[in-house]
Amino acid sequence: MNRIITLLLLLCVNGLQAKSPNVVILFTDDQGTIDANCYGSKDLITPNIDKLAATGVRFTQAYAHTVCCPARAALLTGRHPQRGGVHHWAQGDMNSAKGINMALQEVTLAEALKPAGYRTALYGKWHLGAHRDYGPKKQGFDEFFGIRDGFIDNYNHYFLHGTGFHDLYEGTTPVKAPDKYFPELMVQRSLKFIDENKGRPFFLYVPFNIPHYPEQALKKHEGLYKDVTDPARRSYGAIVTTTDYYIGQVIDKLEEHGLRENTIVIYMSDNGHSEETGNRIRVDNHKSGYPKGHFYGASGGGSTGKWIGQKGSFLEGGVRVPAIISYPAKLPKGAVRGQIITAMDWFPTVLSLCGVKQSAKAPKLDGFNLHPIIHDAKAQLPRKMLHFAWGNKWAIREGDWKLIGTTGRPQVTLHNLADAKPEVKNYAKEKPEFVDRLRMLHTVWVKDVTPKRQ
Repeated sequence: MNRIITLLLLLCVNGLQAKSPNVVILFTDDQGTIDANCYGSKDLITPNIDKLAATGVRFTQAYAHTVCCPARAALLTGRHPQRGGVHHWAQGDMNSAKGINMALQEVTLAEALKPAGYRTALYGKWHLGAHRDYGPKKQGFDEFFGIRDGFIDNYNHYFLHGTGFHDLYEGTTPVKAPDKYFPELMVQRSLKFIDENKGRPFFLYVPFNIPHYPEQALKKHEGLYKDVTDPARRSYGAIVTTTDYYIGQVIDKLEEHGLRENTIVIYMSDNGHSEETGNRIRVDNHKSGYPKGHFYGASGGGSTGKWIGQKGSFLEGGVRVPAIISYPAKLPKGAVRGQIITAMDWFPTVLSLCGVKQSAKAPKLDGFNLHPIIHDAKAQLPRKMLHFAWGNKWAIREGDWKLIGTTGRPQVTLHNLADAKPEVKNYAKEKPEFVDRLRMLHTVWVKDVTPKRQ
């Protein structure tokens, strides 16, 4: 009798788990503000991103951050990156002296979903601190394969800035796979994970390292752009299409197992396109084996539409990114929303869609559940301002106005996003009282998000 009761309970639990939606986050790297066909870049071939837009909700005013690290912290925690100590570049080499690593007290989306029975995996780019005592497997991910820092050569798996270092790991175990294309390796692991967990709820985080430089597109995608006259756009277009191709591989696998309807798929870029066009090996005997002078920078071929700016700036081209959520079973299809959203909003949105409640002791979230605006184009979130900070640079947006400054310096620039040519004009001298008020609001925010010393 006890055995029968146990079996019945297991069947009930399995039935409940089967109804829980899967979660897949596809986070691209340095993909520009409008760099997908469905965002208006008709010269780009992105059928899989376009398919997500057709089966979901596409956001036209989505914000991540200005560079990689803070965007990833915001996405995974639903909080401003500064709260977890991610205020500057995280430690890159696992074997170097301890640097900045996201605080273990931060609760990631993986840690929030695991108690609800989710199997969790990260295949791709972590970039929130490489120290072996930190990282994905210390913050809720059952499996991790990928790079602990920010970028690598896709074939020899070496970080290329400075003197270089090898960066490809299974957890904290180095992986040597010379000549194997990293995006292929990480996506093959993602597909295997779906195969192995198709019968239970899972959270799969796929943070790509492309279209980030070096722009090493698949040859078949380079051929698609052979007639593009601008060499920068030709190179960038090819690597964007390679990124889209691998997004499609993940979506196709979900469809193969009949999981697509009940899977929440989120696609977003971490920041705007890169203009880091001068990157070259600058030392002899570089650890990657590349000679001095070897070029590995970005082409600078991204697009921002009417906006200006790029990765590393707080202008719209640096922080405004493409973003889509697709969950065919429950959410609208082919919808477009113009309300402001941020990378921090995915955390509470996913938990709400999955019916998962956080512990009362969980850290305060800065993101908002997007459910109201997903279902109503006229709804509004209770967000009053946007705040960004990285290193000593910062920005605050209220309404259409954005103030950009540098800590310790009196000079600021004030811009209006409603201008015919947004952010081109600096209104700071014309509106000193407005500048002072926004600066004061930024100071209050800094005090709030700065961790208290123990």
